Amino acid sequence: MEFSAQQIADMLHGSIEGKPDIKVNNLSKIDDGKAGTLSFLANPQYTSFIYETLASVVIVGEDFVAEKNIEATLIRVAEPYTAFAQLLEAYNSTQYQDIGIHATASVHEGAELGDEVYIGPHSYVAKGVKIGAGTKIYGNCVVGANSQIGANCIIHSGVHLYRDSILGNEVSLHSGVIIGGDGFGFAPKGSEFAKVPQIGNVILEDGVEIGANTTIDRATLGSTIIRKGVKLDNLIQIGHNVEIGENTVIAAQSGVAGSTKIGANCMIGGQVGIIGHLKIGDRVKIAAKTGVANNFPDDTILQGNPGFPVSDFKKSYVYFRKLPKTISDLQKKIGEIKKALEVND
Repeated sequence: MEFSAQQIADMLHGSIEGKPDIKVNNLSKIDDGKAGTLSFLANPQYTSFIYETLASVVIVGEDFVAEKNIEATLIRVAEPYTAFAQLLEAYNSTQYQDIGIHATASVHEGAELGDEVYIGPHSYVAKGVKIGAGTKIYGNCVVGANSQIGANCIIHSGVHLYRDSILGNEVSLHSGVIIGGDGFGFAPKGSEFAKVPQIGNVILEDGVEIGANTTIDRATLGSTIIRKGVKLDNLIQIGHNVEIGENTVIAAQSGVAGSTKIGANCMIGGQVGIIGHLKIGDRVKIAAKTGVANNFPDDTILQGNPGFPVSDFKKSYVYFRKLPKTISDLQKKIGEIKKALEVND
């Protein structure tokens, strides 16, 4: 599809400098721009590229001041990155226009499908499932019995939803995601471990996005709940009965053990480990590779293993860096004392 600079400016409520009728049909990075593409400049570190880019149209901030001639047509907006993200979202939405049930898909007669739903090849939709309008389920997916999926969700190939899973509207699940597998519940029985039945479910609220190969376990009783707007990266493990508050983001390879409650608007780095039965407050930030073994209140910033407030971590790190010299000085002092004692003997 082709769009003129004027059409894009109108969409973004921006102003044009250059050729309003110039056309673009693709997107590009400003340091790798090509004729016929649209790019953007948001980071000042990339400013030099705007004077040499081959991109036909570039989105810039309203306060951008050119220091020399620019060949590209400029669209000035308040927030270039946000505007470009808006265009990416519009472009991305055009990729998911499939409608209907593929000939190799299997949909139980007791399932309810909304308007303009798509079920891809070799996917299975079980009895009692309800799927909202505009939702797309791609190939080799399984939607377990009595699950509910809201409107305008995107479920990529190879996703498994166990029975009774509940998804809100505009949820996005990437390939390999498993929702509702059994929680890790076992009770000692002599020298063995007996499985504790996991009879709860998983609830994903509106706007949740789950990255590839992430798993979220069903609750033992009740629900594992991922609140509205949460974004989980790839390769994350969420244990049974965990609750994650609204708009919290968690980076790859992190794990949250059972029954821990994480607040809203938290930011959790990669490879973070959080033990079970904790309460983490709102707006908490946890640095990558931190091990969390205690409850923490709102607005805490954590780092280290085990994790503790970042100001204390930085102080401790200063002492840690000095530790080899301190030990060396102590060893030297002890040597001097021993020699003095030997002389006195």
